[in-house]
Amino acid sequence: MAERVSLSSMLAKSQNELPAKRMKDSYLEVHLPLGSEPQLREKYLTYHNTVRFGRILEDLDSLAVLISYSHTYNSELKRSPLSIVTALVDKIDMRQHVIYPDCDIKFTGHVTWVGKSSIEAKIHMSQYRDGAYASVLDATFVMVARDPGNKRAAFVNPLKPEGPEEERLFQEGEANKSRRVELSTASLLKVAPTQEERTVVHGLFLNTLDTNTVSFRSRVLPPSSVWMEDAKLKGLEICHPQERNIFNRIFGGFLMRKAYELGWANACSYGGCRPSLVAVDDILFQKPVEIGSLLMLSSQVCYTQGTYIQVRVHSEVFDPLTRQHNTTNIFHFTFTSDRDVPNIMPKTYGGEPVQTGNSKKNLKNQIYIHVSKFLSK
Repeated sequence: MAERVSLSSMLAKSQNELPAKRMKDSYLEVHLPLGSEPQLREKYLTYHNTVRFGRILEDLDSLAVLISYSHTYNSELKRSPLSIVTALVDKIDMRQHVIYPDCDIKFTGHVTWVGKSSIEAKIHMSQYRDGAYASVLDATFVMVARDPGNKRAAFVNPLKPEGPEEERLFQEGEANKSRRVELSTASLLKVAPTQEERTVVHGLFLNTLDTNTVSFRSRVLPPSSVWMEDAKLKGLEICHPQERNIFNRIFGGFLMRKAYELGWANACSYGGCRPSLVAVDDILFQKPVEIGSLLMLSSQVCYTQGTYIQVRVHSEVFDPLTRQHNTTNIFHFTFTSDRDVPNIMPKTYGGEPVQTGNSKKNLKNQIYIHVSKFLSK
């Protein structure tokens, strides 16, 4: 860290001081030889002879960081003077549900948009099977640049798109930024629900009202339904130095893996069978997790429709000395089951808006509905 802090004098005082980079300057291709190196499979293998997606999340996060460092590479220093950290996993779209443990995997990605200190990186993952590479997933990460001591924001190189396709990717990045800003202002802590949302909320309440007593306190669970308070699963991790990054804090990929595995277990328990991942959305990295922290993970089924299960995982660190809890991350996972699952029903009004179907077009036509976050506390 002392060596990195010494690079502070090499930081640009404005973005105009930095040379523009092309998308191909940050392009990387990485191979994961699961097929050709059997000894590597043990780390990725599940009991059901599939690939652990939590391990893939770790690899995606590492690659997104490496792509960002490639974009900010300083040829004079032979390195990047910046510290790059993950701010958000915007979305991960699954193109197929099965990842084979005995076939090689290829990751490709590059920077597609930059702001003053933020970077959007897109990653494509494919797997070699039957003589050709088949698409597995597409991921979009948002990274932020910090000074070498990871204390404050730092400028990144501007991006110069070349050709219509790169211009399209850049404009898509601009649209993604605008969408994130718009959604950040739509929290129930800031604005009232829309008329559509109020109608949905009231409809759910009426469906659980006991018509014999007509009392707010007397509620009846509809058939084929589960109370939201009964669809929780929790876990705890002691954060050991083995999982640290170069800043002596816990690696973000490790946090994603643990959150995914807990969310998957909750979806499996709720649906009564092994679920398949459809998408990952809106993973927020709010605060870093220090080594030695007690990391408390809480998963909640917050929305269901047909065979789809949406799970929110909340992570926080607990300080046993001060007895304080601080939120570090929020994760959203969408799974699908091989059968229809029970409807999830809230008892109380709380939480914040969450995307009920994410950008897969398979749930609610991408409508964000506050009601899917009726988290019973």
